[in-house]
Amino acid sequence: MTTFVTGFSVDLLQLSRYCLVMQQFPIPSVIRRFSKQFIEAGFSLYIVGGAVRDYLLGIQNEDYDFTTDAKPEEVMHLFKAVIPTGIDHGTVTVRFEKHSFEVTTFRSEGSYQDGRHPSSVTFISNLAEDLKRRDFTINAFAVDLHDSRIIDLNGGKEDLKHRTIRAIGDARKRFEEDGLRILRACRFAGKLNFRIDEDTLKAMHDCRANLRNVSSERIRDELFTLVLSDHPKVGLTYMRECGILEIILPELAAGDQIDQKGMHHEDVLSHAISTCQASVALTDRLEVRLAALLHDIGKSEVMEEGPERNTFYNHDLVGEKLTIELMKRLKASNEQIRLVSLLVRHHMFSYQSNWSDSAVRRFLTRVGKEHVGMLFSLRIADQIAIHGKADISLLEELEQRIKCILDAQDALSIKDLAVNGNDLMQVGIPKGRQLGKTLEYLLDTVLDDPKQNTKEQLLKIAKHYQSLSNLTS
Repeated sequence: MTTFVTGFSVDLLQLSRYCLVMQQFPIPSVIRRFSKQFIEAGFSLYIVGGAVRDYLLGIQNEDYDFTTDAKPEEVMHLFKAVIPTGIDHGTVTVRFEKHSFEVTTFRSEGSYQDGRHPSSVTFISNLAEDLKRRDFTINAFAVDLHDSRIIDLNGGKEDLKHRTIRAIGDARKRFEEDGLRILRACRFAGKLNFRIDEDTLKAMHDCRANLRNVSSERIRDELFTLVLSDHPKVGLTYMRECGILEIILPELAAGDQIDQKGMHHEDVLSHAISTCQASVALTDRLEVRLAALLHDIGKSEVMEEGPERNTFYNHDLVGEKLTIELMKRLKASNEQIRLVSLLVRHHMFSYQSNWSDSAVRRFLTRVGKEHVGMLFSLRIADQIAIHGKADISLLEELEQRIKCILDAQDALSIKDLAVNGNDLMQVGIPKGRQLGKTLEYLLDTVLDDPKQNTKEQLLKIAKHYQSLSNLTS
């Protein structure tokens, strides 16, 4: 929190503007033209949700959602291009002047028998009732597009002033309606660095089992957004406190209360959360932040207690396996799974100045030159979480050595070799497993000595290797 010579911090200055903020929302001209279509047809139109909240917080947000008393079919009559994206629940997407605007009719909802979807939806003409069905007070603002007035019927401004996330009405009912709201509360806490109201947090704990009814895709999206927030530690700590970490990420939760001793001052889970937070200052890459959170999840399975410190041999290998399983369960993309598991697998690399150039080249081959920067960020975040700061002198030295190798264009993969499979087959090496083994042997050779990477020399080495293979087979 930055303090200026006036003695006021950024947060205090921001809080003071709540008392002064005008009740007029700045409406872009395209939205004024959009709303005119509704008003001239006798309907009302409101901006709702996050855009209004973020305006009051001084945060840039041009992602507008709308609510109206017009029925979906009436909205479709007003515009030429309308997509019925969620028409059963009153939502359509209007294409207007090259923009896509999502518009939802005022509605009330029946019971949520499956903890995910309302049993029925009733279109209504009452804005107040529509706002009451929303999740949190800070998300229940509306802007009347007829006069730009900000409407707060649920105490949202007061909760913004006190930096509080509070469920609207009966918190248990809100979370019974949709279990994902429990995770959303944690996500908003991480985004805004807000506290969660005690009654709301208790209801989150009591209703946590409802998250089991939520699809992996919805959980993934909220979790990844939380990890990419400015304050993931806040949201993750609330996930831990209300018990949903065990439901969503049981492999991570298993590190709770596992003491590491030695140089560590936190248990395995707390350290993971701290490393994720430390990564915020280093990168906005989702994969690195996820790897920071998951890098030690193998420790709970391999821990061996010792008198001065506990040991966790091969936790990187076990962690790679667990990360792949976890990311698949969240239905992450194949590329996300590959990158995060790779970073977890290699986070324990231990460079020393006495590494040979061959060792540096082999490191690059294992990790991939395109991933080194991400791995360094993970290592630095890990050190900051342990020591409060990072000694990057060895990383800087390794970075310089890598630069020299890349500048020299040394071969680091089979595709960098001066020969390919066709070349080898032409000198009598059979297609199939033997061909692959020969290429791997040639790569191993040039990693030791880059000067060997000429076509003539590699073909000579390949024929010799083939002869030896025939003698031993």
